[in-house]
Amino acid sequence: MTVVGPFGLSVRDQALEADVHSGLSAVEAGLLDATKSEVPFITEAAQHLVRAGGKRFRPLLTMLAAQFGDPYAPGVVPAAVVVELTHLATLYHDDVMDEADVRRGVPSANARWGNSVAVLTGDFLFARASHILADLGPEAVRIQAEAFERLVTGQILETAGPRDGGDPVEHYLDVIAGKTGSLIAVSGRIGALMAGADERFVDILTQYGERLGVAFQLADDVLDIASDSHESGKTPGTDLREGIPTLPVLHLRERAKALGLPEDLELVALLDGDLADDDRLAEVLRRLRGHPSLERARRDTVRYAEEARSTLAPLPECFAKAALEELCDAVVHRAG
Repeated sequence: MTVVGPFGLSVRDQALEADVHSGLSAVEAGLLDATKSEVPFITEAAQHLVRAGGKRFRPLLTMLAAQFGDPYAPGVVPAAVVVELTHLATLYHDDVMDEADVRRGVPSANARWGNSVAVLTGDFLFARASHILADLGPEAVRIQAEAFERLVTGQILETAGPRDGGDPVEHYLDVIAGKTGSLIAVSGRIGALMAGADERFVDILTQYGERLGVAFQLADDVLDIASDSHESGKTPGTDLREGIPTLPVLHLRERAKALGLPEDLELVALLDGDLADDDRLAEVLRRLRGHPSLERARRDTVRYAEEARSTLAPLPECFAKAALEELCDAVVHRAG
């Protein structure tokens, strides 16, 4: 049993291990090549987060999905590069919107070069992803365009907030299905598609990726509160400070409204105050880390991960399927 990929994923087959290692190495080279520019400064900015590392979760999923067809098909590695480039581009934009100072353990692009450079660098990465897509055929272009539309729609929904009378939790789950689930779903779909997998398998891996993507984001919500910056690669409480309504906070507000407990109401008041103050943010984090709402968010993470696992049932038994099942466990483990 060999550990590869993000979260210490265990691969129990030497051939699959070799395929995954080879594929991810090729993706890494592809990312560096795709982020080169004739302008040295653009290269530096575009490779800033590539060189900072990252889990490469989406390319890994693409590689595993390709195992249900021909994993050596020429479109598999470029497809994995596309999904990771798209993800990286969204990180540049997200950090501007969140005013984040740290990403993947290094200063964010906006902290280092300013918002304009960060936004334009994200645009540059989108352009490079589109260039690669053009060689993968019209179906790949359509799939990516649909995912990008969902991603942007999710971001707009988050910014607009829930409609009057709407359920904030349901609204939030819709948001992250668009912002996160859509691209992870594409990671599985395009990997299987480029490998020429059976259409049934393509559909299953798409559904799997969607549910796993939601679980992945919910785990991030928990990490924003429960982790330190070394573990998560970004500053704890970033989402809290920016007023982003993550699931633990939504559960807290729901509980405070329903039960009216003084300690819950006090914590909500702290959240609604000025979290630019480091001491106040630290106090909010301390209280949330011991609050039932955080544990409820963990349980939600487990539920979505188990739904992802259940979608895999019709797939043939193989080492790739076992690895996909273990990814569900790995996502849950991130949430603690």
